[in-house]
Amino acid sequence: MTTSERILAAARILFAARGYRATSMQSIADDVGITKAALYYHFESKDEILRQLTLPMLDELDATLAAAEAEPDAEMVRWRAIEGYVDVHLRHRHTLTMLVMDMTLLVQAPVADRFRVAIALANELVAGPGASIEQRVRACQVVAGLADPVVLFRNEPADRLRQLILDGARALLGAPLLARPRGAARGRSGGRPAKLGAEQVEQMRKLHAQGAGIDVLATRFEVSRATIYRHLKM
Repeated sequence: MTTSERILAAARILFAARGYRATSMQSIADDVGITKAALYYHFESKDEILRQLTLPMLDELDATLAAAEAEPDAEMVRWRAIEGYVDVHLRHRHTLTMLVMDMTLLVQAPVADRFRVAIALANELVAGPGASIEQRVRACQVVAGLADPVVLFRNEPADRLRQLILDGARALLGAPLLARPRGAARGRSGGRPAKLGAEQVEQMRKLHAQGAGIDVLATRFEVSRATIYRHLKM
């Protein structure tokens, strides 16, 4: 393990145990067994350490949701998103715990925007195409319930916890409220297009920067809300 990897490993555990803001660069250096000057040689700031710790989780989350969105069937999209979302958070328990220990990181950290976009996209994929407000609220409840148990019950075996979380999601989604609309399909199977051209993406981003909402953009470009979210995060 390189010195940089040792620093990240130590910081991840310290941030999760004490909180990001309560952990000093000196305490990280002490835990690794190097000088503070040596620590700054590898990482110019604590924010940079935070960024390096969160990027793998965010990259995996983006890739997982993109793979889910590419599924040809709405129900497959929903469950691949749910299962992938849980699996990513279980693989990155320490990182997730670190972020929850100091909730301001989810608002103020440089990576906060990516988290918000990923969560919003997960909500859309779980709700499904043409979802009503009731269905979208239920989807938000499901997505929120996928990550919280990973932190609250982080000492439970991952396989057992995964099963319990997915069982809870199935219980919520088993209500008629979120039954799949007949004929609903995504991407290659029909329905609204899943992609926008380069010029459309540029125009969409300009309109969003000017204050256009997701619903307005989805209607204007005749794509799903999930597609708008996906292009905004690129």
